[in-house]
Amino acid sequence: MKIFSENITVPASAIDENSHVNNITYLKWCIDVAEKHWLSTAPKQFQESHFWVVLEHTISYKNPSFEGEELRVETWVTLAEGVKSERSYKITRISDNKVLVNAKTVWCYVELESQRPARITEEIRALFL
Repeated sequence: MKIFSENITVPASAIDENSHVNNITYLKWCIDVAEKHWLSTAPKQFQESHFWVVLEHTISYKNPSFEGEELRVETWVTLAEGVKSERSYKITRISDNKVLVNAKTVWCYVELESQRPARITEEIRALFL
């Protein structure tokens, strides 16, 4: 399992009317870290010829987080077959290692020129699995 992660500090803009991080913000952080993982790992030729679209999200909210807290957002690819890839995520609070979110996303690999789903090559699989 090849984990990609980044640490973030919860900004005031992430806080909702209940004084904790808005649920949609967690999902955005998951998508953002997935995109960063792709951009930091995939060769430029693939980045310029292909892109990913979301087919499905599954997310479990375990604990709240609050402004100023340091969080770790982790992601890893669990499956890449045909035109689809499944990616997992975990968001934890660094101070107590408490899990805040577990999530999965099913992505579809798409060729830019044709705008059609494309088979995930063995080269891409090897980079992420």
